[in-house]
Amino acid sequence: MNGEVRPGPAFPVEAGPLAGACILQIIPELEAGGAERTAVDVAAGLAAAGARPLVATEGGRLVGELQAKGGIWVPFPAASKNPMAMALNVRRLMSLCRREGVQLIHARSRAPAWVALGAARRLKIPFVTTYHGSYSGRTGVKVLYNSVMARGDVVIANSNYTADRIRSLHAEQAGDRVEVIHRGTDLGSFNPVAVGPSRVEALRRAWGVAPHERVILLAARLTAWKGQRVLIEAAALMRDRGLSDFAVVLAGDPQGRAAYERELDALIAARGLAGIVRRVGHCTDMPAAFRAASVVAVPSIEPEAFGRSAVEAQALGTPVVVSDLGAVPETVLSPPDVAPGQRTGWRVPAGDAAALAKALVEAISLGASARDVLARRGRAHVEAHFSLERMVADTLDVYARLLRS
Repeated sequence: MNGEVRPGPAFPVEAGPLAGACILQIIPELEAGGAERTAVDVAAGLAAAGARPLVATEGGRLVGELQAKGGIWVPFPAASKNPMAMALNVRRLMSLCRREGVQLIHARSRAPAWVALGAARRLKIPFVTTYHGSYSGRTGVKVLYNSVMARGDVVIANSNYTADRIRSLHAEQAGDRVEVIHRGTDLGSFNPVAVGPSRVEALRRAWGVAPHERVILLAARLTAWKGQRVLIEAAALMRDRGLSDFAVVLAGDPQGRAAYERELDALIAARGLAGIVRRVGHCTDMPAAFRAASVVAVPSIEPEAFGRSAVEAQALGTPVVVSDLGAVPETVLSPPDVAPGQRTGWRVPAGDAAALAKALVEAISLGASARDVLARRGRAHVEAHFSLERMVADTLDVYARLLRS
């Protein structure tokens, strides 16, 4: 969701096992998204470790940030899914790797992973994959296509849920090579102290939110499985039960889904929520967005492979209400897994608008002291388990082990 150049954490700069190594990551585009941002973050860590961090991609809004953090953009037609073009891309990638002295390839998406697998095997260099998503498909052909993400010398899963899915769907390909490295959060940028009031106020004005209105934020691209319709139905229930002075903000890029945009607008109108629910499009300042919210909703109706919004919101001390499926429950402590006094958020059944509404009301109605306690607990939880430094260090350790072997 975030397209601005962030300063990022200060990774320790020291000569280590990766000093002088040339590592290439390949991804279709560097637009907004967890896989894309992870590629930039790992490139920054590699640069700090003295390596040459290449990213082969068609481009995108994060290219500037990649370059600012020491990464090297290599323009490459990595988004192509045409079989003939992919076959040609194997040769192109081999030539690129020879020219640049690439010693390891890390693929972050399926189509370029097939290209990278072919090049790495021919060049006899290590091949790493990260299984970023809950890839759909149950037919033999689609399962085979997805299986490339389980064919790395090391297969990185971004959550325990994803690791279990890999072992279930691709046991033959993955073997015992699956390693869980949770997606990391930049605790410098996603820090209440780092987000000034002016940024929050500017964003609320841009959203058309009145000073007295409490914001319920859903930060996700506009696609049905992200649960925007469930949140709209929950908002109607909250309004009907007498809750006032709240605004629901849907912050996300439709990515060409015009029909879904019209569907959401029609549902908002049908429920009489035109003054309450608003679509605000892509947001470039997500730390301020989460800080502006009284509660962040992650009401996905299909499993998330990780759940970045829930972690980033907790890092900023904002209460979260999430669907209890996929990997998101790994990131939010909630009863019955913990005592009520240890919760960092609320988990509700997916697709249950009534349960979502009830939890949102509880979260939005917290008193100041209870909210402060929850905020500190959520921040500590993220610091302990989901820091960017930990993710980058664990990933670079994978590279170093493979290069030593």
